Formats: sequence, structure tokens, C-alpha cells
Amino acid sequence: MKIIAIGRNYAEHAKELNNPVPTVPVIFMKPDTAILKDNKPFYHPDFSEDIHHEIEIVLKVSKEGKHIGEKFAGSYYEEIGLGIDFTARDIQNRHKEKGLPWELAKAFDGSAPISAFVPKTKFANIYDINFKLDVSGETRQEGNTGNLLFSFESIIAFVSKYVTLKKGDLIFTGTPAGVSKVKVGDRLEGYLEGEKMLDFYVK
Repeated sequence: MKIIAIGRNYAEHAKELNNPVPTVPVIFMKPDTAILKDNKPFYHPDFSEDIHHEIEIVLKVSKEGKHIGEKFAGSYYEEIGLGIDFTARDIQNRHKEKGLPWELAKAFDGSAPISAFVPKTKFANIYDINFKLDVSGETRQEGNTGNLLFSFESIIAFVSKYVTLKKGDLIFTGTPAGVSKVKVGDRLEGYLEGEKMLDFYVK
């Protein structure tokens, strides 16, 4: 199982970090050791002083495929959930300045908390889903899938040109604006159309 993540897939998030809005998907990956399940606490690593939360809709791949046509891509996921792409922003910024890869900033242990998954058929319109993240009772991020730069289907088609997708793979689809630093003691609560899907503490 692998985690494929899409960067800068909401225009306002790209702008808040002073990044250009991409014309093709920006892809990075996390190892399976990044996954944090069952609302277990996130332990703040000592190698960063600037860990940011990034709430995202996550797709669970339902069957193997490569070179998938966009018009068929919808049949390659049946469930969605919420995830947080924790990012060591200080490390990422240093690496970006030097033109280096982002893995140390993105792929560390526990950097990908995920919720349970629900059938996508639960939603009347997959491109009108509201989601949000509260940190210690304050809403920090709010998003709607109608604002995606690249649709779920176009992401699946694009990624599968390069990397074979396998059943159980997870695709983090990008974060809306509002990313910010977390600290020890913070409580993170993630909601999908008003239903609480994530609820854990930073320790």
C-alpha cells in the first residue's frame, strides 16, 4: 500500500504559500509508516519547529490499474475519507530554496492521519462536499470539492500514467487555504459534511 498526495490542488492554498497555481498535478508520496489510524495521538517530532496541518479528502483505490482513461477513473475508487498531511514547513522551505525533494518534510512517521472511509454513494454530488478542520475549537480550514483544480478522475488518470495504482492505495487530493502551525496540546477535529471523522491530540 502506498500514499500518493497532490500538492497545490486548491488555488487559494497555493496563493497563501506564494506558490504558482499549477497547470498539471503536483505529486509526492508518503510511505505506509506515515499512516496514523483510529484517532491515535500525533507525536510532534523534535526535528521541526513548524509542523503545519493540511486537511484533505482521501480516496481509497478499489482496484488495480495503470494508464487509466479519465472517463473510466471514477470506477477506481468507491470510498472517501479525511486525512491530514502534516508538513514540516521549516524543512520544506529549506529544501525548496535548494531545489531538493520534499520527502523529509512530508514523509515522516505519523504524518498522515486518516479517518474511517465511507461510500462515495453517500454523497449526492462528489463535487459539492464540504469539509473542515477545527484546531482546539477554532475552525482553521474549510474546503469544498467544487474548488478542486484537478478532479479526482483527472488525478487518477494522471498518476496512473506513471505509477500503477493498487487496491488499498490512498490518494490525498489536496488541501484548502488556512494551513497553520500545530503545537503540543492541540486537539484536531475533522468534519466531512458535518460528520466528525477525525478527533485526536498533538502530544
